[in-house]
Order: sequence, then C-alpha cells, then structure tokens
Amino acid sequence: MAGHSKWATTKHKKAILDSRRAKAFAKYIKVIEVAARIGGPDLQGNPALVDAVQKAKKNSVPGDNIDRAIKRGAGLDGEAVEYTTIMYEGYGPNGVALMIECLTDNKNRAAAEVRTALSRNGGTLADPGSVAYNFARKGVLTVPAAGTTEDDVLMAVLEAGAEEVTPTPNGESFEVLTDPSELVAARTALVEAGIDYDSADAEFVPNVKIEIDADTARAVFRLIDALEDSDDVQNVYSNFDLSPEVQEELGNDE
Repeated sequence: MAGHSKWATTKHKKAILDSRRAKAFAKYIKVIEVAARIGGPDLQGNPALVDAVQKAKKNSVPGDNIDRAIKRGAGLDGEAVEYTTIMYEGYGPNGVALMIECLTDNKNRAAAEVRTALSRNGGTLADPGSVAYNFARKGVLTVPAAGTTEDDVLMAVLEAGAEEVTPTPNGESFEVLTDPSELVAARTALVEAGIDYDSADAEFVPNVKIEIDADTARAVFRLIDALEDSDDVQNVYSNFDLSPEVQEELGNDE
C-alpha cells in the first residue's frame, strides 16, 4: 500500500502479497470502519465509504468482512474502536524522503513500531515539517490502460477538476491527479463515462522526485516493507524515482 510511487513497486509488492494478505485485508477493513463512522453506513451518501469498499473488493476482501466492517464502523453492532491518523516524517537510505501515514488506536505503539522499522533498515525519523514541505496532498485515481486511451480518460475528467493525466512508466495504467476536493467529482466522471478505475485516494505526492540506483531502491523497498509490516502503518509515500534501466535491473531480481 505504498503511496504515489506504487507503479515502481508493483512487481515487488506482488511477490510478497500472498504472505501478507491477511494483514492487508485488516488495513482495508480499518479504512472502511473509519469511513462508515465519519459518514455513515449508506454508500449513496458517503463517497469515502464507496472508495474504501471499492478498493477492498478489488483486493479480494470477502463481502461478509466488508459488511461487518461497515456495521462496526457505524456503531450498528455495539462495537466501536476509535482510530487516530498520525503522520510521521522520515528519511530512508541515501536521503529518500518518506511520509508515513498511521491509522491507529494506540499512538505509543505506532510511534515505537515506526521508529524501530526506520532504525533497523537504514532510515531515520525526521522533525515535523522537514519532509512534508516537499509533498502536496492530491487526489489520485488509477485507471487501467486496457480498453481505454489517455485521451478517453482526459476527456472524461477534464471538466471534473482534473489537473493532469499521465501514463505510468509500465504502461499498464493512467494516473489522474486532482485537488483532494475534486476527487469525488473525477471518480464520478469516470463512472459516468463507463471507464473503470482501480483506486481513488487522497495521497501525498512529491513535488520533486529524486532518481535512485538499484541498490538504493532495494534498500528503500526493504524499509517500506518493514514499515508496512506494522498494523498501524496505513500508507508510505516517498519521493524516489526509477529510470527504465533501474526498473529492468530490479525486475531481474524477481
């Protein structure tokens, strides 16, 4: 679930997906619970819940689990857990910037696990604001390239506040950037145009990326894996970029 640079880590993530499926399911469920608590259980009137459910379904979370999470989040079954969002800033190997988003019911545990993951994998915790200035909060929609074109996507979302549409380097999808307030409008525009989308989230997008070599990328991936191994870490965003040559080298690792 690693944020904006996910195109660069997709193959890497697939290799570990099965072993961490249960942990990933728990994180999708947590987002559903929070969305239902904030906006209620009615999908028609809760866009955040729609997106959370959509993502969970696309990642094979069972329907019964989703339904229970909606009821639990909305307080319909008598259970209630309060989650708090906490952002940590850090640096990875060779100065790669990290924004670490936690969704937790225990701040002390989340802080300890983030610090441990960083210190054991070549990272350091940064002072608040020292990393965040290089990131902007954006609405990010990922659209599969199969069956559609960049022009199709652009025409669908242009009037809905989209800032840009770009193909991902692997050519498998298009990425639509919007202001976070326009995310729902862009998603709705895609649906009305008959264009499927894989995800629609508010993410931290780097203003400036830094290109890294394969060895640094491997070290960054290990650090992100360690961070995401925590139940409290929901997303990790970074500012690294990979050249086609580095992507090819990393692909040979699999």
